[in-house]
Amino acid sequence: MRIPRIFHPDLLVVDQVVELSADAANHIANVLRLNEGHPIVLFNGDNNEYSAELTVVKKRQVCAMVDAKLSISVESPLKIHLGQGVSRGDRMDFAIQKAVELGVDEITPLLTERCGVKLSQDRWLKKQQQWQKLVAAACEQCGRNIIPSVNPCISFSDWVSQSTNQLRLTLHPRSDKSIKHLTIPAAGVRLLIGPEGGFSDSEIYAAEQTGFQTAQMGPRVLRTETAAIAAISALQAIHGDL
Repeated sequence: MRIPRIFHPDLLVVDQVVELSADAANHIANVLRLNEGHPIVLFNGDNNEYSAELTVVKKRQVCAMVDAKLSISVESPLKIHLGQGVSRGDRMDFAIQKAVELGVDEITPLLTERCGVKLSQDRWLKKQQQWQKLVAAACEQCGRNIIPSVNPCISFSDWVSQSTNQLRLTLHPRSDKSIKHLTIPAAGVRLLIGPEGGFSDSEIYAAEQTGFQTAQMGPRVLRTETAAIAAISALQAIHGDL
């Protein structure tokens, strides 16, 4: 029997009935077509799982009784904050989804000089909310019980100038340093990935001036979504838990 994992954004307490969100209710009742009595796993981002059983299943309302709290963590010891240049189409969604599956714990979308996406402030807020839902869905799939945060979109210059104890890192195919030879501090890595058009010369200079190191993963130029996934995978394999 398949036991689905469902994100619940509110407090979960053993021996209490919770009403699931509208999105979760639709998924359970209309997509999975589960019935009352079916077991599920709930999580709310507190690094625990909660076994539960469906008690009410209607088209627009689903409730579950929480049975037990299970302390289960699959978090990587390597902390990675991804600064991802915003790209058009599905590239950004794909990069965020796969970054979460690979263990990133914070994501900041960056507005760069060559960013091809132009939105109003309200639409950027809606985008952030959509990306946060995408992160929760990725956690449902991959088994994470902590929800990585998607920060509001900010400018490239503001992000690279922020104070951090993490290693500041970006990729360059002609760097003289390999990603496998990096020394990673306990605070982890602040990884900077450009948009589909790459960084401008002034942005490259600004990153260098604010302490970003370059590393290469071979001589080939990678697409923006490939670069994020490849870099995170390599970092997790060498310094994390892959």
